[in-house]
Amino acid sequence: MAGGAFTAAGVTKERADQYKGRVTSHVIIACIVAATGGSLFGYDIGISGGVTSMDEFLKNFFPSVYRQKMHAHENNYCKYDNQGLAAFTSSLYIAGLIASLVASPITRRHGRRASIIGGGISFLIGSVLNASAVNLAMLILGRVMLGIGIGFGNQAIPLYLSEMAPTHLRGGLNMMFQVATTFGIFTANMVNFGTQKIKPWGWRLSLGLAAVPAVLMTVGGIFLPETPNSLIERGFKEKGRKLLEKIRGTGDVDAEFQDMVDASELANSIKHPFRNILGRRSRPELVMAIFMPTFQILTGINSILFYAPVLFQSLGFGGDASLYSSALTGGVLAFSTFISIATVDRLGRRILLISGGIQMITCQIIVAIILGIKFGQDQELSKGYSILVVVVICLFVVAFGWSWGPLGWTVPSEIFPLEIRSAGQSITVAVNLLFTFIIAQAFLALLCSFKFGIFLFFAGWITIMTIFVYVFLPETKGIPIEEMTYMWRRHWFWKKILPDY
Repeated sequence: MAGGAFTAAGVTKERADQYKGRVTSHVIIACIVAATGGSLFGYDIGISGGVTSMDEFLKNFFPSVYRQKMHAHENNYCKYDNQGLAAFTSSLYIAGLIASLVASPITRRHGRRASIIGGGISFLIGSVLNASAVNLAMLILGRVMLGIGIGFGNQAIPLYLSEMAPTHLRGGLNMMFQVATTFGIFTANMVNFGTQKIKPWGWRLSLGLAAVPAVLMTVGGIFLPETPNSLIERGFKEKGRKLLEKIRGTGDVDAEFQDMVDASELANSIKHPFRNILGRRSRPELVMAIFMPTFQILTGINSILFYAPVLFQSLGFGGDASLYSSALTGGVLAFSTFISIATVDRLGRRILLISGGIQMITCQIIVAIILGIKFGQDQELSKGYSILVVVVICLFVVAFGWSWGPLGWTVPSEIFPLEIRSAGQSITVAVNLLFTFIIAQAFLALLCSFKFGIFLFFAGWITIMTIFVYVFLPETKGIPIEEMTYMWRRHWFWKKILPDY
């Protein structure tokens, strides 16, 4: 085997400076098609909050919430607090959590494409069930199928993007997933704004249009090439090399190909990747797989995106105004992601995460102060303060959009060695969906209990995660995906934890 003796690191030496190639049209097209799967996740996040604020939907499935909503001034913060309504939103994420763990061995043994296609089909079934639902059981079953689709898609797509992208542009191309997610959210907000005027079946159209991104993901997945890493790991070395030459636009791929071969030989010697990821030499990756997705959700962003119309109505905005406001935040999130794409491979991951964290803390505290002083039990915000709240929330969303939004997926997807990559990504997705479920289920009750303090609650977590990044996350910019292990061994803290080779 070229390059010397095999090591526990997976690759024998650092060869990053020998990598050749350029960005080809094959890479760009494959990444765009794969990232379209992110629109599934985004569309569902955006559509849920709008649908759950529509009177016709509430009358059909949650009449008690509809009656509670009609008494808006009894308690501004509590009028949507209903565990059944929260379960409609959050049931998807428990299903996604379980599906992401099931997807790991499928992604490893059958390739990234298989999981992408399977996820698209499941999401398509779920959208049909939701659009045609006649009772709560059918509605929840549809949500479960959507969750399975998201579990498979979120497990496979970030891996696919990280493996297809050339090292120097991996961050930007990987963020195509987040771009698709944010545009899915924005599209859903626009759809909700239109369908809430279509009575009594506008909510069915909102839920049914989820079939569009599902079809795009499924059909796109059929035509995608597999990644070279996956082909080599599954024994198709020649096929993997030819594909690598094709997507890099050069025949001089010896260094990158050898890194993939080295990594695949170690990967194939590991029969139980989930057990292996618990070992000491995988400790940094495991910590990041748990804490990065946890912190991403504890920014509070999903609470704003899930329940934006509900939240803005709770803060005294009328029905149309709340949908306008939530559409604005969705649009701001979509466009702010491009800031990260333009800067992540030049400035690096750490500076974006830390600066975004500082801005989000500031915005959460400002909103809490405004609501604490100007918004009581039976008051409504004045027009001026209402506009100020929306502006500050948009600034919060901008900061999330260039930092923890895309990088909460990008960093975990690029740090795992091949032998634990599928398992590591499954843990990342499972943790993300677990905390998404917890926050989705608890947010309405937390809003009712904490009132304006809910924003201080999230600000506290953002402070913790910003410190965490500063202390424990090394910079991954420009490091080949198969050579990440050397990065941990140079870090002041992790080099003390890792065993010798």
